[in-house]
Amino acid sequence: MAIPITQRVKNVSIIEKDNLDNDVVAEANNDGTIFVNKKASKEKKAEAIEHEKVHMDQMDRGDLDYDDNYVYWQGKKYSRDEMKEGDKKLPWEQEAWKANKKFKQEHKSIHNA
Repeated sequence: MAIPITQRVKNVSIIEKDNLDNDVVAEANNDGTIFVNKKASKEKKAEAIEHEKVHMDQMDRGDLDYDDNYVYWQGKKYSRDEMKEGDKKLPWEQEAWKANKKFKQEHKSIHNA
C-alpha cells in the first residue's frame, strides 16, 4: 500500500506566527518550515498543515519551487504578480486541495462515529 502523501514529508517544523497575510492560515517554505497563523482555529490549522505538507512533498520531489517573483511548477514559470496565490485552478494547488478534501472527509467520519 502506498504511503499517503502527507505522511511522506519528514522533518517539517511548524511555526506559529501572528503576521501571515490576510486570510492565510498556513504557508509552506522551501526551508522545511510551515508557518501557521496563530489566530486560526485548531481545526483550520490541522487542515492547512495537511495542505502545506503536500506542497512540501512537491518541493521535495522537485516539482515545485518558488522565489519572491515566481512559482516554478514542473519546469514552467508562473508570475506571482499574475496569479491569485492558493487558487484551486493552479496545477500545484490541485493536488493539495484534493488532500484537503480527503482530510475533511476523514475527520468528518471520525467526528460522526
